[in-house]
Amino acid sequence: MTHETLTLEEAEALATAALIASDASPENAASTARALIRAQADGQGGHGLSRIPSYTAQSAAGKVRGHAKPTIEDVRPGLFRVDAGHGFAYPAFDLALPELAARARAQGIAACTIHRSHHFGVAGHHCEALAEEGLVAFVYGNAPKAMAPWGATAPVLGTNPIAFAAPMSPAPLVIDMATTTVARGKILAAREAGRDSIPEGWALGPDGQPTTDPETALKGTVAPMGGAKGAALALMVEVMSACLAGAAFGTEASSLFDAEGDAPDLGQAILAIDPGAASGGAFGDRMAALAAIYDGIEGARMPGTRRLDARAAAARDGLRLETALLDRIRAIAGQG
Repeated sequence: MTHETLTLEEAEALATAALIASDASPENAASTARALIRAQADGQGGHGLSRIPSYTAQSAAGKVRGHAKPTIEDVRPGLFRVDAGHGFAYPAFDLALPELAARARAQGIAACTIHRSHHFGVAGHHCEALAEEGLVAFVYGNAPKAMAPWGATAPVLGTNPIAFAAPMSPAPLVIDMATTTVARGKILAAREAGRDSIPEGWALGPDGQPTTDPETALKGTVAPMGGAKGAALALMVEVMSACLAGAAFGTEASSLFDAEGDAPDLGQAILAIDPGAASGGAFGDRMAALAAIYDGIEGARMPGTRRLDARAAAARDGLRLETALLDRIRAIAGQG
């Protein structure tokens, strides 16, 4: 398998061109490409450039409305809704996060839901943006069915990630995890890169049997992390996203990996808390003390350090990408 190295700027320009060529507005293309490249830089390839073939196919077919303009509906002083307009999720988050931060700072706590949405990438990035503004944040979002309830074989729930971030020096603490053994995007990334196998334990085929074939895995289910506890967490996220936002369940949402069917109509919820106000001013010192405890234990590390290392390496050395995937994206962008 051959690879090429692109700078972050080159990769973002290529992704933007492919999206614009597939009937996305320049603004939406730029927002989406920026998010995908950030995911790629952080080592999250399943939420990175591997999404371009499916994103562009959906935009070209109208399954995703490439020219959608998200809007805010004010509900309460501490609560608002964002209509993503069946477009890409990233422009909706770009609109929501500054408004959420302003309300949380003014009132101590604020929340918003996003409906008529789409795949929202690395959930932790949205939380991290709020933590960089001095806020504690939670993000919940659902996805098309990929996981069976505990004790069953039929897919009902999505990978349904949950993310959390908090201000901390020198960089925010970010905890981000799918409620399945792996994010389904990792399986998609393997298929898009032309790999003929995935690690054992990632997925089950439609027959409920373990599989290492990415194509079969995408037709089957992904196992919940931690067995019944992971399945219960996925159900919680379904409530916090689909139900709270008034969006489609995983059983109702169309696939994020092809251009068939109606818009996925997914939902997300974001909560932001002013930690200084909630802690009586003690939050910063308490976080520093918590970090010191970890620093003093041999082998212990705060979650997210690998993300920061990958981000720094990508900024310095560029992105090493499979040529097969790049050729597909160049063809979409009309650069083949």
